[in-house]
Amino acid sequence: MPAARESLLDAAYTALARRPWSAVRMVDVAAAAGVSRQTLYNEFGSKDGLARALVRREADGYLAGVDRALAAHADPGERLTAAAEWTVAAARQNALVKAMLTGCWSERLPWPTLSAVPSTSPVPAQRRADGPLPSPGELLGHVRDRAVAALAASVAPVMDVAQLAAACELAIRLALSCVAAPPGEGGVAALVRETLRRHQLV
Repeated sequence: MPAARESLLDAAYTALARRPWSAVRMVDVAAAAGVSRQTLYNEFGSKDGLARALVRREADGYLAGVDRALAAHADPGERLTAAAEWTVAAARQNALVKAMLTGCWSERLPWPTLSAVPSTSPVPAQRRADGPLPSPGELLGHVRDRAVAALAASVAPVMDVAQLAAACELAIRLALSCVAAPPGEGGVAALVRETLRRHQLV
């Protein structure tokens, strides 16, 4: 039941914004979503299953935003800049995205293990929640690979795939540095544009 699943994840996210994950109660999440507690357990199996599904959804949402940013401009450099800006904005607005990107999980957040967990549940959504979650390095790799795929055709005459991958990774790592230490005037966009220009990367 996809509608109930999304309502439950929305309710869990809202609850997490108000209190530490340790204080979030399954019965309250179910009530806020307008479903029974049994439906919540059927869908996610446990509180840890709910946490894993919530983290996975926020990771997917972040990556979807990366895709939108990479499609927003014609110029390759501006597309990388937009992806870097989105990364900083997403991390500022969403504590789970920030934790996934940096590996810094506070005591307020759920902290599910990244490796897959065994599951005997017949519910497809539960199996997906039990799958592996990306480490910060893996998440960065997903962003880099998406950027390479999006930009390869437009830079092919000038740059090979290895150079493009290096440029994409550099832009995202600059964004991550701005998550840890907010940049000055011009923000991450100015840093990325200047770096790409100096190194003639795109």
